Amino acid sequence: MAVIINYVKKEEAAGTWLESHFRWQIRTFWFGLLWGVIGAILLLVIVGWFVLMADAIWIIYRVVKGWLNLAGNRPMPA
Repeated sequence: MAVIINYVKKEEAAGTWLESHFRWQIRTFWFGLLWGVIGAILLLVIVGWFVLMADAIWIIYRVVKGWLNLAGNRPMPA
């Protein structure tokens, strides 16, 4: 749901420091989904558990970093 809101509101944030946060969230969603699907497919050969664990850790890192920068009114790094 949040990624849909990001796409809808993206134009309103264009040119502001929040634009980088929208891009950050959209990329987090799509890459997280991609690695989640790859991990789910690889569950058949046990490696998938490691891929899914790495994906979960990466998503948590991206969410925490995003929240910290948002709380500090700072844009996300490129």
